[in-house]
Amino acid sequence: MSGDFFTEVPGRIGYGGPESSDPLSYAVYQPDREVLGKRMEDQLRVAVCLWHSFNWPGSDVFGVGTFDRPWLTAGQDAATASRAKLDAAFEFIDKLGVPFFTFHDRDVAPEGRTYSETRANLNASVSQIEGHMARTGARLLWGTANLFGHPRYAAGAATNPDPDVFAYAAAQVKTMLEVTHRLGGANYVLWGGREGYETLLNTDLSREEAQFARFLALVAEHKERIGFKGTLLIEPKPQEPTKHQYDYDAATVVGFLQRHDLADEYRLNLEVNHATLAGHSFHHEVASALALGAFGSVDVNRGDYQNGWDTDQFPNSVDELSLGLHEILSAGGVTAGGFNFDAKLRRQSISRTDLFHAHIGGIDTLARALLAAADMVEHQTLAAPRSERYADWSKELGAAILSGAVTLADLERRVAAGEIDPRPRSGQQELLEGSVNRRIWAVDASRERETKRAGR
Repeated sequence: MSGDFFTEVPGRIGYGGPESSDPLSYAVYQPDREVLGKRMEDQLRVAVCLWHSFNWPGSDVFGVGTFDRPWLTAGQDAATASRAKLDAAFEFIDKLGVPFFTFHDRDVAPEGRTYSETRANLNASVSQIEGHMARTGARLLWGTANLFGHPRYAAGAATNPDPDVFAYAAAQVKTMLEVTHRLGGANYVLWGGREGYETLLNTDLSREEAQFARFLALVAEHKERIGFKGTLLIEPKPQEPTKHQYDYDAATVVGFLQRHDLADEYRLNLEVNHATLAGHSFHHEVASALALGAFGSVDVNRGDYQNGWDTDQFPNSVDELSLGLHEILSAGGVTAGGFNFDAKLRRQSISRTDLFHAHIGGIDTLARALLAAADMVEHQTLAAPRSERYADWSKELGAAILSGAVTLADLERRVAAGEIDPRPRSGQQELLEGSVNRRIWAVDASRERETKRAGR
């Protein structure tokens, strides 16, 4: 296999501006542009995931793979194919010009005949990754273990009825957590995958919850033991592949962590499409995680409104992302987390260059949403109306209620005496929706003016 897998892209993708006719350039994303006092690159911390882009052949339940991925060709030596896959991945990351990547253990190394052989395969791949990181400057946003792909995990990993499976999953996570630490990863992610049930007829819910909690506690204990300073993240998802997963949404996960005294150990990695599957918006999940003190990082993608499953498409809606980004920026922005492109090409997008087009479009969408969100923060588009709406809670009655200075009987007496006689107030939803749109349009208009000035 050739060592140069993306010959149609001769060099690093640069900023061309919104009027550029070059599809292999960014229309909006400028790493060094200052946004609310930080470089755009540092506000977004964009990552490329290895599983969808380099480990998935473009197959679906009705057909085989369609993608031009020579490292996935059947029948070749597994070690050679893994090396080629990593060569291709880091060539792509370097040419795309983004700072981070993410991966599962099985994305980069094949499973061996024994666990020792599997671990040796992973160690060899990690050594290769270290070389690529040193050459390109790419950093690891987070690592994770695949606890869902192998048949041993058909009934779950931590929640499996067989303790041998629990033990195997624990060994796999121990190894991958140490790999993440070795590579300087900023976070480690646990996604339930099959931690749920397909039928309640054979499921003991309380037992499986206890197992899952013990597994998470073991991971947190090992994190401290090895001195890993990164953040442990849990990724909520309501169902698929199981009928119901225990990490249903942000609020469910936080409640679980609080019940088991783990709330201080974990934060959340939110995915846009998972929010959709849970019947929520991305905005809702971000706001919930922030309100609960559990926000960590984002898998940025989108679903399809006509499909009821996790389609993992590249994002294209500034409206959808800007509201979530507004909440994040209002709370101080991402810290150890970032925006990981857990998104995959459509099955008919068979060219390797399509990977660039998809990521460029997604990153530009994210950058536009960032600019709109920052503009809303600066103009207090939502902050000022929210503060005004709840202002009376800082006055005498509201303060007395919250402090515990009044009882239910005290409040009833004041209402009966006519001291309290509230009237409905407008929530002004339509006004606020229009205000958000105005800020998005204003940012786009500003970019158009900047482009015209630059062209003179």
